[in-house]
Amino acid sequence: MKRTRVLSIVAGATAAAVLVAGCAAPRPAGTTGGAAQPAAAKPYIPVISKGFQHQFWQAVKLGSERAAKDFNVDITFEGPESEAQVDKQIEMLQTAIDKKPAAICLAALDSKAVIPLLEKAKAANIPVIGFDSGVDSDIPVATAATDNIAAAGYAADKMAELIGGEGEVAVIVHDQTSRTGIDRRDGFVKRIKEKHPKITIVDVQYGGGDHLKSTDLAKAIIQAHPNLKGFFGANEGSAIGVLNAVTELKKEGQIVVIGYDAGKQQKDAVRSAVMAGAITQDPIGIGYKCVEAAVKAIKGEKVEKNIDTGFKWYDKTNIDADDIKPLLYD
Repeated sequence: MKRTRVLSIVAGATAAAVLVAGCAAPRPAGTTGGAAQPAAAKPYIPVISKGFQHQFWQAVKLGSERAAKDFNVDITFEGPESEAQVDKQIEMLQTAIDKKPAAICLAALDSKAVIPLLEKAKAANIPVIGFDSGVDSDIPVATAATDNIAAAGYAADKMAELIGGEGEVAVIVHDQTSRTGIDRRDGFVKRIKEKHPKITIVDVQYGGGDHLKSTDLAKAIIQAHPNLKGFFGANEGSAIGVLNAVTELKKEGQIVVIGYDAGKQQKDAVRSAVMAGAITQDPIGIGYKCVEAAVKAIKGEKVEKNIDTGFKWYDKTNIDADDIKPLLYD
């Protein structure tokens, strides 16, 4: 009887040991046993841009990656294939919110369409930082961007100077829904109307930031207005479209072209004087500053509401100057 009882106790103890071992077996990869705790994950910040098709966004990406390294956070950088794909960007923003990140950086393609999702982010206590382009809402903690109204106004003054203060000009803008599109259009148009009454803006068209569509629009405008003296392209794709149109219609030297942003084609055109000059932003600074602001917001630190990342005018006289070269990109 005693032998049977002893065997029963041993068997029970063995089963219990196996059960405990079995329960302890599955352990997340990278963890250790004992009292050691897994290392805390880095804060995750998705950076959602307007697109990837322009070199400008690649420079913004570089800046955001530098900030991620400096501030020890994880980021992803993404954007739709085209700056016309508002719905695609909204899907990306929804996916980002679903991942419950520490913060979100956003360059909105449509300054109004994203507001319902920004309200969702706010309800989930996810700080949002705008970059390049703001939104029609106070929800973003901060926006790191160029003062596009001032920059486009400067471009208008340059246009007036270069065409002798009178004549017909036209404008190609990337869109009429983003804050950058609206502000660059209005900054240029209002400055011409207010300060240069002898200049007439004969047309403003929207090419979606696509150089092929912008080329077709620019050609149509030039053909419809044979006395056109100047053309302003309000972003990289728009400016390249204008350049293509002027070149294809053999209007070099007859139409003053002013661009916005940089990239190889614009720089080459400025050096050859086909483009009179352009406004350059600081895309690396924009990318860096938006991630830096996101980190501050995560920590509960004070963040400046409007972070002005500056702009410069460049033409063939200063394109290789020390203060301009870091702002240009290929």
